[in-house]
Amino acid sequence: MDWLKRIFIKVGVLPFLLVALVILFSLAEHRFMSLSNLLNVGRQTTYLAIVTAGQMLTILCAGFDLSVGSSVALTSIITAMVVVSVADPTTALILGILAGVGTATLVGLANGITIAVFRVSPFVVTLGMLSVAHGLALLISSGVPIFNLPPELNDIFGMGMLWGIPVPVIVAAAIVGLIWLLLSRTRVGRYFYALGGNREAARLSGIAVRKYTALAYVLCGTLTGITGVMLTARVASGEPNLGANLPLESIAAAVIGGVSLRGGEGSIIGAIFGAILIVTIRNGMDLMNISSYLQMVVMGCLLIFAVVMDQFRLSMRGRQ
Repeated sequence: MDWLKRIFIKVGVLPFLLVALVILFSLAEHRFMSLSNLLNVGRQTTYLAIVTAGQMLTILCAGFDLSVGSSVALTSIITAMVVVSVADPTTALILGILAGVGTATLVGLANGITIAVFRVSPFVVTLGMLSVAHGLALLISSGVPIFNLPPELNDIFGMGMLWGIPVPVIVAAAIVGLIWLLLSRTRVGRYFYALGGNREAARLSGIAVRKYTALAYVLCGTLTGITGVMLTARVASGEPNLGANLPLESIAAAVIGGVSLRGGEGSIIGAIFGAILIVTIRNGMDLMNISSYLQMVVMGCLLIFAVVMDQFRLSMRGRQ
């Protein structure tokens, strides 16, 4: 059993959960392993995977971002408003995407500056920003969806295919690749790990702690904005309540994937597999007709379980 123990200490509880749930859902629901359902899981994973990639950057710096869901909703409303206000479809798409992603980036910048410069707790700042962004989305849209978006938005970024692969999957794969390069091949990536590992040691080593802490939140905001644009394209409307579950699910995915809530440890590949696990659980419960209320309970329990297992894993590593 030593090899199981080594796997658990190295990558956490993810492989065990994934295998157990695939077996459970396969036995409980015959449609789970069908090709169409697996493709559906792959498409659904892309949105959570991109947000999780951004969330992971903030967790690596020993923080987190609770405002990602509201930021997605605000992005959706801003994108839709700009797109419907411009007559030419091509110009409308370009301006709408830039406005949406730019808005989410500004939300990340506000989070980053407040946390890094004024040294306010990430929990307080991002919880407050959650309320601000959601309130703005409801205020601007009067609480109702924005329709009549040009069909090109849905045709390209929602249901579009390139080389036989859904466009959202290509976008998510490109982003994951870039984040992997950032974390493993650049100085900025090493700084993120150093900030989460020991902030004071990082400062004494000459790392601009405030600058790179803010940068992590800005990148998280940008990735959240890209997700907001793609989700808007998929549902073909600006939705003020889009992405409500993303804060919980993105943090859960990162932690289950081996990213330590203490910061300074984790990989983008593990975080993405965590996102795959979350979507797999949601998909399996949908197929089994489990109510959305009970699904919320399961997701909350899963996050608590993942954090407990993360603490247990770190204690086992310390004893070695």
